[in-house]
Parts: sequence; structure tokens; C-alpha cells
Amino acid sequence: MSLAIVFSRALVGVSAPLVTVEAHLSNGLPNFSIVGLPETAVKESKDRVRGAIINSQFDFFSRRITINLAPADLPKEGGRFDLAIALGVLAAAGQLPGNILAEYEFLGELALSGELRAVRGVLPVALQTRAAGRTLIVPEANVAEAALVGGMRVLGARTLLEVCAHICGRQQLAAAVVPIIVPEERLEHDLADVRGQQHAKRALEIAAAGGHSLLMVGPPGTGKSMLASRLPGILPSMTDQEALEAAVIASISDQGFTPARWRKRNFRAPHHTASGVALVGGGSNPRPGEISLAHHGVMFLDELPEFDRRVLEVLREPLESGTITISRAARQAEFPARFQLIAAMNPCPCGYFGHVSGRCHCTGEQVQRYRGRISGPLLDRIDMHIEVASVAREALRAEPTDVPAERSLLVRARVESARERQIQRSGVANAALNNRQVEKVCTLSREGQVLVEQAMEKLGLSARAYHRILKVARTIADLAGSESIQVTHLSEAISYRRLDRAA
Repeated sequence: MSLAIVFSRALVGVSAPLVTVEAHLSNGLPNFSIVGLPETAVKESKDRVRGAIINSQFDFFSRRITINLAPADLPKEGGRFDLAIALGVLAAAGQLPGNILAEYEFLGELALSGELRAVRGVLPVALQTRAAGRTLIVPEANVAEAALVGGMRVLGARTLLEVCAHICGRQQLAAAVVPIIVPEERLEHDLADVRGQQHAKRALEIAAAGGHSLLMVGPPGTGKSMLASRLPGILPSMTDQEALEAAVIASISDQGFTPARWRKRNFRAPHHTASGVALVGGGSNPRPGEISLAHHGVMFLDELPEFDRRVLEVLREPLESGTITISRAARQAEFPARFQLIAAMNPCPCGYFGHVSGRCHCTGEQVQRYRGRISGPLLDRIDMHIEVASVAREALRAEPTDVPAERSLLVRARVESARERQIQRSGVANAALNNRQVEKVCTLSREGQVLVEQAMEKLGLSARAYHRILKVARTIADLAGSESIQVTHLSEAISYRRLDRAA
């Protein structure tokens, strides 16, 4: 046959649309052309394919070869189509049976020797291939990643020759099995390592239980960064769906996905010099940014006022919606961004405002200008504001056995119990409750209603801050095992609006 059709997949955001590779051989002057909106790396695949076919001991006919990548209006990039193009050429030349190619989808970059090299974005491809009911053949280096999807047949190959032998029925490729990855119980960052700071640890536990965002304000060296790094260790274990969503984002990113990171929550800590594009993602072919890489994990912004204000403002939409849409002239991509924001800042430019040592010499105007770098709307969207004071020297000198501290695994058990109550009641964590759900599950007694009304009047709270106080109070009640929000729960929730009181 002079025409062969092979299936592969492109990468657009977190989706993997089907690409039909049509290979046609005809008479005429020798020529190898690729059409269908290919970028430079795809155009160069003709040289990689030619070298791989010749070095795999196949004949490469000096004929007019045309490769069409359909649909024509979908941009194609990278070397992910090399394997499909090579198989299409061989099938069109009659060196491979083309009748069974429709049962497979192929992905992989070819070396000139015919070896297969790994490509990024295999997980979304595997998900779409499973939905299409086909078998996926990928480079051996991508097998473990693709096998995580489950419910489908994944084959791994090292060379083009191995794929051809499988297609011809001479030597079958071994089917991959779903890897069993047991999360490591030992934590690198344990909450028991933090001396003192019981108030901050309590706030961290509440934030973990309800999925709330948290801002820590305190002088340098009080343990703000140390506390933030311990949050992933006390968050509830990831569900399979959450793990898969986070793995898909990592798979399409430049860093790639490592199976050892399966079911481990990401902790992203971008530097304060990061741009808005670095945080939300972008590029001519949109790639995920830090907030998407922190999906179902934690994003820690240290020295919050040092970030460019325009950069911080891009966080407002994803904090509310859990997604970020990146629009470009040629295309649009939507990435999930359901992350937990933890931020830290100093109370003033020198960092020692209110410190017992009296080292601060900042004027009131300087303090207000420093804090004014963070907009009111962004602060309003952060559920909890706490003050992290300096640790007493006695606590630092104490031996670990003198002051027993709870380990992260014990705190996580309480957090998971509280989160389970939330999921059974509303289907989501308390931080993700909408206004209608808040009215239903965050009902207050008459005494509680009077208390929160007084707090709103005294602190000048917005309606958004009011709902956030109710959500935090509901989480505190869940941790206490209470069916209703008590006045003590509400009082504690109000105490976590530190910057509202300072205003």
C-alpha cells in the first residue's frame, strides 16, 4: 500500500488531542515533506526518521514521501511524533502490515540509531488513549509513568526495531503493570522539629484540616519558613484522583513527572523576583506556572511584600476559582490551580517592629507603606492571618525530651479525621464551600451571631472576610468533633484575622 494511517497525540495544556499521521508514498523526485502546521522540531523529524529507518536495517525508498498531521489547524511541536511517522513510512512502503496499526497509538522521539527517547506529557496521552480503547506504545523510559493510569494496555520499547517486530508478530512487547508505590512514612520535615510556636502550630493544623490559606507575620528567624515546610507532612493523604491530576501537571511541565513523587503533595516556593508568567504560566505554547505545579499541594510565598504587586494580583482569580486560563492570540489553555497558599512576611521593613529588643526604628508611615504593598483584596482572600513571635531562649535550649512535641503523623491523623467529616457533609474541604453551602453548614447560635456582628463592626470586615471566618470556625469545630459551631470556635476563628485587627 502507498498510504498508511497511524495514530498519535499532541499536547495542548492538560489535554492530548488525537493526531492522525497520514503517510503517502508516490512517484516523482525524491522528497520528504511534513504538512499540518508542524513547528521546527517536527519538521526536523524527517531527518531523524530517515536515519532511524536506515540504521534499523530497513529500506528507505527514494520516492516522494508526504506526511500529513491532521487536524491541520492544530499546532504540533516536539519530537513526540517521530515513532508514528517512521511506522507510517514503513507501512506505506509495504515493509510493515498496516491493517493492525489502528489498534495502537504511538508516542516517542527517535535517535538516529533507532533508539526511542522519552517525551513529556505521557500521562494525559495515556488517559485519552484509555478513553479511546487503544493500546499505547511508548519509549521504555515512559512506561512507569503511563502505567499509573491503569485500566489499559501499555507497551514499552527501546528501539524502533522492537516496535516493528511487535507489529509483525515476531516478538511481542511485554505489557507494563501498574506499579505499586508505597508512600514513605518517614517525613523529611517533621512538625516536632519546631520548638515552641504552639499558636502557629495550631493555626497550621487548622489550615491543613480545612484547606485554608494562611499568612504568617513575624520577625526574621521565628520559624515561619520552617513551619510552612512542615505543612505538606500534615495534609491529608492524596486520593488517586488528586494524585493523577497533580501528576498530569508535572508530566506536561519541563521538569517532568517522577513516579517516586506519586501521591506526594508538592511544595513550591518561588523566589520573590519571580514574574507573573512564572507564577501563572504562559508562553506562545502555554505551559503551567508555579500555581499549577502546586495543584493539590502547597505554594509558599516568603517575603510576601517583596513580590511585585502586579505579580501578587494574578493570584486573586485562582484563589477563588481553582483554575487559571491563559489566553494567547493563537490559542487558549486552562490549567487547574487548586493550591493551598502559605505566605510569610516581616512586620516592617527592618523586620523587628514590636520586637522585645526594641531594635526597630521604622516610622509608622514606613510600616504602613511596607504593608501597603499587599493589596486589600488579596489580604481579604487569605483566610487566616497570624503573628509568629520570637521563640524564648529557654525553649531553644530545652532538650527534645524536656518538652514533648507532637509529630506530624499524629497531627495528620486529626487532620484526616476532620477532613473526612467535611467530605461526607459537603463533598469538599471547608475552604472550597460556596456561599449556599456556607449558609447551610455554618449556622450560628444567637450568641455567635451577635459576636460575629460585633467583630465585623469593630474590625470593618468585608462580606468575604465574614464568610472566611465562618469557614475557619467550621473547621475548628470539625477538629473538635462538634456538630455545631460554638462561640469558642467562632472566637478563635476571629482571632486569626490578625491584619484586620491591625488595620
